[in-house]
Amino acid sequence: MVGMPITGRRSPPHGARGPHDLGDPALYLNRELSALEFQKRVLAQARDPGTPLLERMRFLGICSTNLDEFFEIRVAGLKQQVAYGIDAPGSDGLTPRQVLEAIAVEAHALVEEQYELLDGVLLPELRATGIELLAPAEWNESQRAWIAEYFRTEVAPVLTPMGLDPAHPFPRVLNKSLNMIVSVTGRDAFGRSSGIAVVQVPRPLPRVLRLPATAGGGAHCHALLSSIVATHVSEIFPGMEVTGCYSFRVTRNSDLWVDEEEAENLLAALKGELPNRNYAEAVRLEVDDECPEAVAQDLLAHTHLAAEDLYRCRGPVNLHRLAALYELVDRPDLKYPAFTPGLPARLRPEQDLFAVLRRGDVLLHHPFQSFAPVVDLVRQAAADPQVLAIKVILYRTGSHSPLGDALIDASRAGKEVTAVVELRARFDEAANIELATRLQEAGALVVYGVVGYKCHAKLLMIVRRERGKVRRYLHLGTGNYHPATTRAYTDFGLMTADPALGEDVHRIFVELTGLSSLTPLTKMLHSPFTLARRLTALIDREGERARAGRSSGIRAKLNSLSEPGIIQALYRASQAGVPIDLVVRGICCLRPGVPGVSETIRVRSIVGRFLEHSRVYWFYADGAETTWLSSADWMSRNLFRRVETCVPVEDERLKRRVIEEGLDAYMADNEQAWILRPDGHYVRARPGDKPRAAQAQLLARLAARRAGELTRSRATSRRNPTPRSR
Repeated sequence: MVGMPITGRRSPPHGARGPHDLGDPALYLNRELSALEFQKRVLAQARDPGTPLLERMRFLGICSTNLDEFFEIRVAGLKQQVAYGIDAPGSDGLTPRQVLEAIAVEAHALVEEQYELLDGVLLPELRATGIELLAPAEWNESQRAWIAEYFRTEVAPVLTPMGLDPAHPFPRVLNKSLNMIVSVTGRDAFGRSSGIAVVQVPRPLPRVLRLPATAGGGAHCHALLSSIVATHVSEIFPGMEVTGCYSFRVTRNSDLWVDEEEAENLLAALKGELPNRNYAEAVRLEVDDECPEAVAQDLLAHTHLAAEDLYRCRGPVNLHRLAALYELVDRPDLKYPAFTPGLPARLRPEQDLFAVLRRGDVLLHHPFQSFAPVVDLVRQAAADPQVLAIKVILYRTGSHSPLGDALIDASRAGKEVTAVVELRARFDEAANIELATRLQEAGALVVYGVVGYKCHAKLLMIVRRERGKVRRYLHLGTGNYHPATTRAYTDFGLMTADPALGEDVHRIFVELTGLSSLTPLTKMLHSPFTLARRLTALIDREGERARAGRSSGIRAKLNSLSEPGIIQALYRASQAGVPIDLVVRGICCLRPGVPGVSETIRVRSIVGRFLEHSRVYWFYADGAETTWLSSADWMSRNLFRRVETCVPVEDERLKRRVIEEGLDAYMADNEQAWILRPDGHYVRARPGDKPRAAQAQLLARLAARRAGELTRSRATSRRNPTPRSR
C-alpha cells in the first residue's frame, strides 16, 4: 500500500498530546473559498500544455460553468443570509458578509485569469493549429457576405429589440441569458427617443458558428453569434443610429424553495416553481469590458446589485459557450484518445447476470469499466417471468435514460416497479419530473422521497422467485444512474446477491416508501441515522489503537469534507498518531499539517480527464482492514439531511481491487495530484523520475482490450461533460 505506514507501532508526534481547542475557528478552512480553490485547479487543467488543446478549451468552459453554479447557489445563499440579518459565523469564524467580501476578491481574480488564458494562450495556440475564432475585424469579404445573409435569414427573424420608455421598463432578463444593451439616437415612428434598448441573443441558435470553407479562410474558421448580432444590430433599428452595443449577462439565485410540508403535490409544486428560477434575485452582473462605466452602473441599478457584483469580461461573455468548438472541430489529435470501457472477466455478452451474481459479487469501476451490465440487469429482469419486483432510487438520470426506459419496460411487462425519484436534484429537477411522469404513466409506483431529506443514495433491488423462495439482487453505487456521468465520472458499483445486504436494502425501501420506525441494519450504514455516528466511532477506534501503541490507519476518497464533527474526530486521531491520507476532490475545510493537531494528516486532490466522484472509506482495524463504498461525502448535508448509504466490501478479492484502484493509485499519483497546505492553498505534486497518473493507469488496466469486450460494451467515452459536485 502506498503512502500508509501502517505496519509496526507508531508513537504520537512530539507534543501532539498538548491541549488544543479543536473548535478553534483557526483550524477550519472556509467552505466557499475552498470551492473557489477547486475552480483554480480546474482552470489549471486548461493551462496545462500536457492536456490536449481542445480539452483545454473544454476545461476553460467547465471552470466557467462551475463558477456560474457557485454564484447561483452559494453566493445567492450568502446574500440571502446578509439580507435577513444573519451574521452568525461559521466553523471558520467568518460571517456571511465577510465570506462575500473574500469571494469577491478571489472570484474577480479567477475571472481575470480565465480571460488572460483565453486571449494570451489558448486562442493563439488554436490559431497555430488552423482553428480560428474570428473577430469581426478579421472577417474577409466572403465571410462578411455569408454572415450578413445568415443574420438576415436566421437571426433577425427571432430577435426582439425592447426599447426602454415609461411604457416599456427594463425587462426581466432571463437567468444567464446573453443580452445586448444598445444605445441609439434619433426618434422612432412614435416619436420616442429614450436612446436605450435591450436585445436578447436568441437561445435556440448556436453561439459558435462554423463558417463554410467556401467563404475562404480555412476549414476551421468560426464566428460568435454575439459578434454577428453586434455587427448587424443596426438593421433591427431602421432609421436610428446605433452609437453603442455591449454584451451583458445576469446570474440569478437558482436555489428552488418549496414548502414540502404545505405542498400537497411535490411534483406539481416543483414544476410550478421551476420557471421562477429564471427570474429570481440577481447575484452577479457580467458585462463586455468595453461597456462604458455609466451603462454598467445603470445595469447595476436595474439589477439591484453593488459594485463588487460587477464582472468585466475581456472577451466573450460566458466562456462556456466556447466549449462548442470541441464538437465543431473534428481533430482527434487535439482531444483525449477515445476508449471503450471494459468489463470484468466474469461478464460476457448475453450472459445470465442472475446466475453470475449467484456465484459471487461483481465490482464495476466506471468509467474505466462499462455501466451497461447494470442496465442489462434491469432489462433481463423486465423480461424474466420469475422477477416479481424492481425497486430503485433515482437521483440523477438524465433526459434520455436507458435505465429509465428499462424500468418502464419492466412496469409494462407486469413487474412491480417502485421508483424513489428525487425531484429536488439541483438542476436536474425538470428531467426527473419528466421521468417520474413517464414511470407513472407506465404503471410504476413513484415516490418522491421523504419531506426534509433528499434521497441521494444509489440503490437498485430486483426481487426474483427461485425454487419457491425469494432472492434479492442488488446494485449499490457511489454514483448516479445517469448515462453521461457513468462515462465521465469515476464511481464504483457493487452488484451482489448477498442475502444480508438484500434485507438491509429492503428495510431502507420500507423506510422510504412506507411508515415505520427505524429498523437496525445488519451490514449497511445509512444517513441520517447511523452513518455519522459509526464513522466517528471508526475514526476514534483508530485513535485508541494508536494511543495503545498498536498499528492504525485511515484513508478515504471523497468529493468534499466539511462536517465539523468528522473533522474534529480526524484531528483527535491525528493527535493520537494515526496516519491519515485523504483524497478530497473539491471542498476541504480541514487544515492538514497543523502542529499538535493534524501533523499526520495528508490531503490531496486529483483533477484530471474524469471527474473524481467515488467515495471510499478505509480503516486499518487491527489488520482486518474494513473497506466501504458510499454515496455520502463527509458533509453535514450528507450525514444529517440526506438519505445516504454505505456498504462494506467483504469479498477479499474485490476489497483488494477497491483499495488498489480507489486508494493506492490515487495516493501514488504525482501528475494530476494537488497537495493541500495548512494555509488552504494547493500546490501541484511533482512527477519526479516515475510519473504516475491514476486515471491513465486505470484506463490502461481496465478499459476494453479484447474484441468480445468491444462488442459487449455500449458506451464509448470521448469527452467529459461539465462536471457537477454531486
